[in-house]
Amino acid sequence: MAKYIYEHKNWTNFLWQDKVINAVFGEVKLMQGKIIGQMNALGLSAKEEATLTALTLDVVKSSEIEGELLNYDQVRSSIARRLGINTAGLVPSSRHIEGVVEMMLDATQRYTFPLSEKRLFGWHAALFPTGHSGPYEIEVGKYRTGKMQIVSGAIGKEKIHYEAVKPKLVKAEMDKFLDWFNNDNQLDPVIKAAIAHFWFIIIHPFDDGNGRIGRAITDMLLARAESSGERFYSMSSQILVERKRYYEVLQKVQHSTGDITEWLEWFLHCLKKAMLATENTTQRILRKAEFWKLYENTTINERQRIILNMLFDGFDGKLQSSKLAKITKVSTDTALRDIKDLIEKGILQETGEGGRNTNYELADFTLN
Repeated sequence: MAKYIYEHKNWTNFLWQDKVINAVFGEVKLMQGKIIGQMNALGLSAKEEATLTALTLDVVKSSEIEGELLNYDQVRSSIARRLGINTAGLVPSSRHIEGVVEMMLDATQRYTFPLSEKRLFGWHAALFPTGHSGPYEIEVGKYRTGKMQIVSGAIGKEKIHYEAVKPKLVKAEMDKFLDWFNNDNQLDPVIKAAIAHFWFIIIHPFDDGNGRIGRAITDMLLARAESSGERFYSMSSQILVERKRYYEVLQKVQHSTGDITEWLEWFLHCLKKAMLATENTTQRILRKAEFWKLYENTTINERQRIILNMLFDGFDGKLQSSKLAKITKVSTDTALRDIKDLIEKGILQETGEGGRNTNYELADFTLN
């Protein structure tokens, strides 16, 4: 059996081949600058909307990687409340969601503060407010005292994918990690984010929640890289898309003798794709902001406002009067009146296709 990386002496003196990662690293840095530029051109409300969307996705998708589905609206509402963003349709959030959001916002909004053992324990406690992970009782707000294996397969035929650092060594390994995290400023923060993620996952210091805390640490360093708590892309969303490869690369590089090129290359490509996905979202947010600027003096009722925002945010399927009636909880006649009013104002138009039910879409608009 190949040795684990941490079984080698001075295992944290990581090496990588610059020539392999330089091109993608350059692209990431370029895109980072471009996204920040695009976002700074947005008005305050559009910028807040972009941050709210990215942070919500990050929280939801980071949990989904672990197989846990969180309610999107509850997460969004919790973040909006904590950041003081005025947004329509806030809903109450569960205690568990509040905890997950608290960790993510502490990482991304207080990114300049040192990362300490106490802070990590606070995050862990916030993730597991009941002291349980599912039906299992776990050690909360402290490093694990038991051995940690990642295993699959039936009892008697288990396959060990990974065995983490021995429990008695966790504290010393984490002290070393935190010292590097807080005091080594020679690396570019993007490269540092990639290394921190890998290093933390290799130690696996907690009974549970290591993946989510590892990704929060990554987001904290990406916020440092941009000197901003405003988040405009979601790394966790992209990791979820590439989850299989994420685990494959981690599994492969955990047996390395110190060369982590393959991990860094995968991480940077993943980050690049996360940023590309944001460009599309940004275009949508920009279009929505332009629309409301154009129609700021037009009388639009609350029901119409709800449906227009939904159309900008990516409405599922075709808009019909029956759907509008259902969403806004009014009669089909009222919904049809709302639609006709928007057609007269040049905001909606009928789609070209005929058929029994008439479908509607946003009319083209341009700012003069």
